[in-house]
Amino acid sequence: MNKVLIIEDDKEICFMIKDNLEKYNYQVFFTFTGANALERVKELTPDLIILDLMLPFISGDELIRTIRKFSNVPVIVVSAKSLTFNKVELFRLGADDYLTKPFDLDELLARIERNLLRSQKCTPNLCLKFGELSIDTASKIVTVADEIIVLTAKEYQLLELLAKYPDKVFSKQNLYESIWQEPFARDNDVINTHISNLRKKLRSEGCRIKTVWGLGYRFAK
Repeated sequence: MNKVLIIEDDKEICFMIKDNLEKYNYQVFFTFTGANALERVKELTPDLIILDLMLPFISGDELIRTIRKFSNVPVIVVSAKSLTFNKVELFRLGADDYLTKPFDLDELLARIERNLLRSQKCTPNLCLKFGELSIDTASKIVTVADEIIVLTAKEYQLLELLAKYPDKVFSKQNLYESIWQEPFARDNDVINTHISNLRKKLRSEGCRIKTVWGLGYRFAK
């Protein structure tokens, strides 16, 4: 049962969300002030937080900034503030999602489900971890520093194949025929393009994909 912490000073809204989530078997906790929020986060270690911005004593944006110092728990902001500037700043602080009041409860539920899915940890024995890079071979979710990296199907297959056999050198032909399941043409530049895209998307961890000149590519531990 996933634990959801609601940080909302409007009691009517708070209990409306709480009652709705409990219908879907969420374990729901709540607090009405920012002053109590940090203590509740540390005490409960929730799976997801629903956060209002206009709170007594400590504002919602200040809470996000502090929470991000010790936790990567998904945070969905629910606020009457709808300016694009506010949203951009909140995402930069570490918010994962944003809903403007008034909101639809079904949409909130869908956003909760999506963010919980994104934050799922790797299943034991099905997870490849290298530094800040994590590859869940069951869910096909790739993260770098707990941030989901969006890959195409072929990019994911290429990364998984390389990462499953670290330090093994794969020729372009071997990679292409293993993933595309068709004969490789010598002038085919598909592998180079996909490797380049992977390196960019994986950011600091992209350097693990090494070029072995004249031979192909390998993945460094």
